[in-house]
Amino acid sequence: MSVVRVAIMLGAAAIALASGAAAGKPGIARLKYGGGGDWYNDPEAEANLSREFAARTGWAVDSQRVQVAAGDDELFAHPFLFLTGHGEIAFSRREVDRLRLFLASGGFVYADDDYGMDRSFRREFARVLPGSQLVELPPDHPLFSCYYDLRAGPPKIHRHDDGRPQALGIFIGTRLAVLYTYEANISDGWTPAYNDPPEKREEAFRMGVNIMWYVLTNP
Repeated sequence: MSVVRVAIMLGAAAIALASGAAAGKPGIARLKYGGGGDWYNDPEAEANLSREFAARTGWAVDSQRVQVAAGDDELFAHPFLFLTGHGEIAFSRREVDRLRLFLASGGFVYADDDYGMDRSFRREFARVLPGSQLVELPPDHPLFSCYYDLRAGPPKIHRHDDGRPQALGIFIGTRLAVLYTYEANISDGWTPAYNDPPEKREEAFRMGVNIMWYVLTNP
């Protein structure tokens, strides 16, 4: 593919992302994937977060449940994608290419391991952004202080193994394009389904609010 054609595609994708963001209230779309993992797990989680975000910050956001696959025509109408589940993640070649274009054009993906998706997540995003590195965000990264003070690090909402909760990122230039929380399971705290104690749910919502605030204020 020629450099000119790549530039044209990037430009068109960036315009589509900007148009999608400007078309209405910002929101979060659930990223569907193949491979057998349950991408649909806790379907109300991000909608609950969006409602909490609006109530706490006063920022009008769209709390509708939206689901999109990387191969769908409307991918670029949703600049903020959320990915979670247990088990295997697999993208087709076309989905890999479109996700690469989505991220290069300014899109953002937040992935939360709900246990069991770590190996395949790392493998598939190495395909999406070959040569990239998944690095742990330091305590002084603005994500941890942009709204709530979370410089102690991400909370551990559910115990899976005994590992330390981590927030890791993939950067394109200086921009955080992919955020991945591991051994933390933040999104489980956005649903009442697990009867988590109020303090755990509060920790999860605070982390979620910081993620949304950071993404919306750092386009």
